[in-house]
Amino acid sequence: MHELREQDTDAQFRYWGGDMMQAEGGELVRHYQDLAIMGFLEAATSILKFRGYLKQCQQDLLAYKPDVLILVDYAGFNLRMAKIAKDHGIKVFYYISPKIWAWNQGRVEQVKARVDKMFVILPFETEFYQKFNYPVDYTGNPTADAVAEFQPTADFYERNRLEAGKPIIAVLPGSRKQEIEEMLHEMIAILPGFQEYQFVVAGVTNLDPNYYKHFHRNGIRFVFDQTFDLLSHATAALVTSGTATLETALFDVPQIVCYRTSSLSYAIGKMVIKVPYISLVNLIAGREVVKELIQGDFTARNLLDELRSLLTDTAYLARMKAGYAELREKLGQHQAAKKTAELMVSYLREK
Repeated sequence: MHELREQDTDAQFRYWGGDMMQAEGGELVRHYQDLAIMGFLEAATSILKFRGYLKQCQQDLLAYKPDVLILVDYAGFNLRMAKIAKDHGIKVFYYISPKIWAWNQGRVEQVKARVDKMFVILPFETEFYQKFNYPVDYTGNPTADAVAEFQPTADFYERNRLEAGKPIIAVLPGSRKQEIEEMLHEMIAILPGFQEYQFVVAGVTNLDPNYYKHFHRNGIRFVFDQTFDLLSHATAALVTSGTATLETALFDVPQIVCYRTSSLSYAIGKMVIKVPYISLVNLIAGREVVKELIQGDFTARNLLDELRSLLTDTAYLARMKAGYAELREKLGQHQAAKKTAELMVSYLREK
């Protein structure tokens, strides 16, 4: 949004989004937190609420009649909105492809029919869409840009009352209550085995800070909305699968990728997911660079053993760091947001 306004100072925005979008101006219709659902079972039980949001969004879109509808990820909702827009003559751009390469690849036909321009942020997505004769624009990865531009805070330890000189194990449990409940208790259970380190949890302020109180243990520290600072000071990290795995790799921090969901959601996922890994690090690399502890493998015992290996096995650590270097080379540096905005505006101005 910021870069779009740089390209077109008259641009106006109306959106479903979050606090950072709201800071750019325009009108926030509904906060994305209302739509945060994780897992197949959870999505099924929320279907009526989902349909209500879809109807509200459709009515708002057709009343506003924008020059373009820009969709971001979130396939189940956004591909439906893409059809509505296309049926009513509204141009559709999609930034950050839905993960249809992981499951339900048949949705490519929906993308081809409903989306005028697709802008992707993972190098392998270009090849994926080429198999279906659908050209897309790879505009770089915004996470890589953000990490490259980040400047660590000099007084991070002091400001957060951390122990100076004591190395940090970063704990990134996710940003939604549902995933935090699944992940965080197990992640911090191994603290007694690493007394020479301090475990620092990356909290988020879109959740009530009081929510985190029942995770407090002796030796556990919490910082809020400071994930990049935390990673820039960390010796190793325990990371819930998601974009955070890529962020951690780009900060060159050794990590263990963790994931657990409901048994039913996991069973369904096993049947439909078509990729061999869940972390972006391994998917982009095309091989195992970081260890993934998934579902039944995600235990305190396995976490403890793997973390000890990360901290003591120099050969293992060197292999991971070499994989990180390959990852950075594949992603490159592109000023992704700026390039995407330039292309979007140029496409809109084409006759």
